Amino acid sequence: MASRINSLDPTVKRAPVTGVLRSALHVLAVNATDVVHSGGSETMGVTTPTHRLWRIPRMKPHRNAKTNVYQRQLLITRVRRHGWTYRRAAEAAGVSVRTVAKWLTRDATTLADRSSRPHRQPRRLAARLEAAIVTLRRTRATAWQISTALRLPRSTVTRVLARAGLNRIALLEPPAPVRRYEWPQVGDLLHIDLKRLGRVVGIGHRIHGDRRRRARKVGWEYLHVAIDDATRLTYAEVLAAGDAPACAGFLQRTLAWFRRRGIRMRRLLTDNAWVYRAGAFAAICQRWAVRHRFTRPYRPQTNGKAERFIQTLLREWAYRVPYRSSGRRTAALSPYLRFYNHRRPHTSLGRRSPWTRFQEAA
Repeated sequence: MASRINSLDPTVKRAPVTGVLRSALHVLAVNATDVVHSGGSETMGVTTPTHRLWRIPRMKPHRNAKTNVYQRQLLITRVRRHGWTYRRAAEAAGVSVRTVAKWLTRDATTLADRSSRPHRQPRRLAARLEAAIVTLRRTRATAWQISTALRLPRSTVTRVLARAGLNRIALLEPPAPVRRYEWPQVGDLLHIDLKRLGRVVGIGHRIHGDRRRRARKVGWEYLHVAIDDATRLTYAEVLAAGDAPACAGFLQRTLAWFRRRGIRMRRLLTDNAWVYRAGAFAAICQRWAVRHRFTRPYRPQTNGKAERFIQTLLREWAYRVPYRSSGRRTAALSPYLRFYNHRRPHTSLGRRSPWTRFQEAA
């Protein structure tokens, strides 16, 4: 365990492996051995922290505050440059004279809100213990294991980890670089995906907000989407099934729809669902001479254009207005697709519509 700590990034400040930290490492090693021999993973101490410090900011500015950085600078300018009195500046800003005097004592670079934390905190955890918590965390120990090894409350350990930005073990690993790609020619790659939608039998909880009133056992519909990688031209259907014959039929109609617009698809990208690996789906690809590619397992971002288009459909079509039935929702899909393809500006296309991009590339 100590060797793992010594192999850490040298730029990271860490405590020496002596004293308390060495004892804590010994406790962690013993606990790990006990878990291996017992064969139970539930004793590893994977728990939910009681304080969600990483989801809310540590200090929120007052939402009804009458002054901000710019208004405070205006107060100083009116008093120092224009000769306003404290009372006149206070009445113009709607604050007290004492507030005006307070901001006049500040430098122009320190007009932002300060933290309410006191300068001296005698009861704060010692720096060496905080460093020991961070060092043990970098060995991928859980908050429960760290609190047991250092004999500290788990809430204290959780606060220190949140303050250090290590409240989740996943944060120990650097984020993977974002790799964006775009095929240069129209028809080079077609993304296909599907999304299951609940049938509409009335106003749902996405509209009225009460999840206690939900229609159950009403069945599902399947939204099949296709999007061209270069132009973002889209085609979609709502079908009653999401099995292999339905997906093969959707692919057949999609390729015909693009062919009528002069686009010949050469490649196809889907996820690894069994419906896309079925013989009926492969037969359509062979008939239209389309090379079928699959995304890497557990990497949905590879097919991110289709995933993002589905999110746009859910937000701007499926759940934007309260439909009374599934038929009305399905009938509204075609008008929205025409709007998406011809008039809706696309950020990745420089605020142009997919059809404009297609005409430029043609």
